[in-house]
Amino acid sequence: METDAAASGEFVQSLARGLAVIRAFDAEHPELSLSDVARRTDLTRAAARRFLHTLTSLGYVRTDGRLFALTPRVLELGFSYLSSLSLPEIVQPHLERLSRDVGESVSSAVLDGTDIVYVARVPTRRIMSVRITIGTRFPAYATSMGRVLLAGLQDAERDAVLDASAREHLTDRTLTEPSALRAELDRVRDQGWALVDGELEPGLRSIAAPLHAKDGTVVAAVNVSTSATRDPVEALVDRYLPHLLETTARIEAESRHL
Repeated sequence: METDAAASGEFVQSLARGLAVIRAFDAEHPELSLSDVARRTDLTRAAARRFLHTLTSLGYVRTDGRLFALTPRVLELGFSYLSSLSLPEIVQPHLERLSRDVGESVSSAVLDGTDIVYVARVPTRRIMSVRITIGTRFPAYATSMGRVLLAGLQDAERDAVLDASAREHLTDRTLTEPSALRAELDRVRDQGWALVDGELEPGLRSIAAPLHAKDGTVVAAVNVSTSATRDPVEALVDRYLPHLLETTARIEAESRHL
């Protein structure tokens, strides 16, 4: 996409670099020095300094003179998207009902590049080493919601996302080989749901189903997550899947305009 835009003269490189500076900060790197930002964005120190001071002037970044950090104002960028998207508002009450029915944490996510992004969630207990909130991102290839979202893509688009993914061994169970992932995504597409057992984090199990738009395209996913110490794999299919599929059917019936 960037290549086509650049070729047509429509690509604004300075905007892309400014966004890259914002994305340089994450949960593992909440504060960065000028050198850190330059290294993580592949910018010169002079360019990184200009972008950081511009973002500071606009209120998106703060600094103590040595380290830089994002301010809460960056949430405006995400909230602009979320406020224009009816999905979280529609999904949330259904997730609350699903969580009550199964007694587990449930979530909804959409696909953004090679990642899933959480847009709604009802936690019951902490089951991961990281805290999941609205906007949390995980690699799509290693998650149940990511797999139903990837399975909903056309083959060429799905393969392009897999090729662009880091495909790291997050645990000793993580599928990373492209042909194995494609075969799993074909299976997910055929059965209409995905189950992931300990591939994103050891001991974490989840089952997900897609949400379809009126034209049949997959626009989001819903999952139920649990700990391997509480539930056997069979419980996700026998106990949770029926509730999950009932929930996605209710959401789709309510959101025909998506």
